[in-house]
Formats: sequence, C-alpha cells, structure tokens
Amino acid sequence: MKVDIHAHFFPKISQTDCARLGVADAPWLRDDGDGTGFIMVADNQFRPVSAPLWDPTARVAEMDAAGVAVEVVSATPILFGYHAEVADAVSWCQFVNDQAAEMCAHFPTRLSPLCQVPLQDIDAACIEASRAKATGHVGVHIGNHVSGRNLDDPELVRFLHHCADDEIPVFVHPWDMMAGERMPKYMLKWLVGMPAETHLAILSLILSGAFDRLPKNLKLCFAHGGGNFAAQLGRVDNAWHRRDIVRADCPNPPSSYTDRFSVDSAVFSDDALQLLTATMSIDRVMLGSDYPFPLGEIEPGKLIDEAPFLSAEDRVKLLADNAAEFFGLDLADGVGNA
Repeated sequence: MKVDIHAHFFPKISQTDCARLGVADAPWLRDDGDGTGFIMVADNQFRPVSAPLWDPTARVAEMDAAGVAVEVVSATPILFGYHAEVADAVSWCQFVNDQAAEMCAHFPTRLSPLCQVPLQDIDAACIEASRAKATGHVGVHIGNHVSGRNLDDPELVRFLHHCADDEIPVFVHPWDMMAGERMPKYMLKWLVGMPAETHLAILSLILSGAFDRLPKNLKLCFAHGGGNFAAQLGRVDNAWHRRDIVRADCPNPPSSYTDRFSVDSAVFSDDALQLLTATMSIDRVMLGSDYPFPLGEIEPGKLIDEAPFLSAEDRVKLLADNAAEFFGLDLADGVGNA
C-alpha cells in the first residue's frame, strides 16, 4: 500500500471567485474543457495544469494507475493568501478548505484533505485550523515563512503550539522563495530556493530553542526531504560546538532534534534517500511525490520500492505506516477500492 502525503490540488476557482481574496494578483483556474488548463494570476498564465489537479475522478484514475491507495492533498501554495487583508484571508481560506473537503468527499477512502489558514493573524489561523479539523481535514498545510518572519517567530510558534494542543498535524511547504532576482532562469527558485527555504525553516526552530518550548506531541513534517537539512547537519553541529553565537539559544546539538519532526521522501536518488533515512530514522520519513507537478516523482514510491538498502519492513513504514500514524489515517481493508 502507498500513501502519498505530498500531493497538491487546485479547486475550480473562477476569475469571479478569486475576487474574494481582495488582491489584484489573486490566483484562479482556467479550465479549457479538454482536460487541460492554466493556473492564472490575474490575467497572466502561471502554470499549465491538467484535470487531476481539480477533478477527483481523473485524480483517482491516476492514483490507481500508479498504485497509490491514499493521497493526503494540500492546496497549491500560490493559494495561501498570506498577503491579503485578514478578513479577506479568513473568507478565502474557508472557501479553499470547503472546496478541498468537497473534492475529497467524492472518494473519502482515497483522498484526505489538509486545510490552509490565514497565518497573517494567528488567532484567526487557530480558529480556522480547528474548524477545518472538525469538518474532516486531517491536518494543516502552511508556508515556511510569513511576511519575512521565520517559523521561530513567537506568533508562528504560538500557532504550532495550538496545533499540538488540538492534535492537528502540520505539513510545512516552502513558498515565495528568497533572492528571486538572482534566480530568474532555469527554475533555480525551485532547485535552489525551495531547499534553502526548508533548511532555513527547520534551523529557525532548532537554533532559536523553539523546539524546547513546543510540546513534544507536535506532529510537524517538512516537504522535499527537509531541503538541505540532512546534507548540512554535520556543518551545523560543527558550528554549534565551536561558536557560542550558534548555540546561544539552542541548549542541545542540532542533530539531537531530528526526533521532533518528519520529512517526506521527495529526494529523487538512492544516495539522498539513504542519507535522509540515516539522518532522520526510518520512522521519520513518509512517501511524498509532489504530485501532480513535473518536478515531482513521476512514479510515486518508486524510489522507496527500488532502494537496495531498505528492508521490506522499512518499505512498509516509508510507503504507508508512518503516514497512517502521523495523520491518523485508517488504512483498513478496502482502501483503494472506492
């Protein structure tokens, strides 16, 4: 069985619908009626897309072809709406979350939604996260920073504390990548910026001491294999031991915090996956494909299936069991037959 925890959707938001976000560059979906379309930003084409991004029947057909039993679906990050006024952002998040629940209701044993929240106002974000949980969302999907604030910002830590208290798993996705003016070509914002943003998010929580203040029951997962974190952890530990400015707010070596969060498996090579599982442990990695976008794993789970260093028990954990525990999914007999 395969459970893909990193799979995106974009509901059929019309150009009229997107006006509720209250900003000039609101995203919407242009459905061309032939199974293709575009994510639009105002009148500009942002990304070509196809029907499985918004059509649950087309989506489940592709899941069947790929042998994926369950997807935990999250909105395409362009939908976050963190730059809108609070009242508009609250309405927008409710709208997107209700669309997600409606989409997943077509195949409730196959599709489980993550909500999004208006992180520009933490009180409103906490309310919406708990409302969405009550309507069937299995967790919350957030960006790795908001208005220049990293995850160690006291208000964002307060949101994470709320999620721990209300038992809401959190999936962190990079977005709005740094230094875009230096990466205008070759998808460098995705190839360099995204891993760097994720690494920054993890280190902000470790080095600030935020993990020491957050409840240990917080379920937190970072996309894209945690970005550069596993490859650079030795460098960070070395800096912690040698420089007091690095360990000023962090009482323990950075490598001792790998039991406080999880990552997905979207790393695309045996060597990278072996390093990731060695760094994080087998219990802290979950299948994530970044479906249905072309930079994702085209055959979800193939890397795990074919990795020569994994045991059969390891594969079961990475492909399904870790996700079931993290998101509270019921993988009873019959899943995949909806």
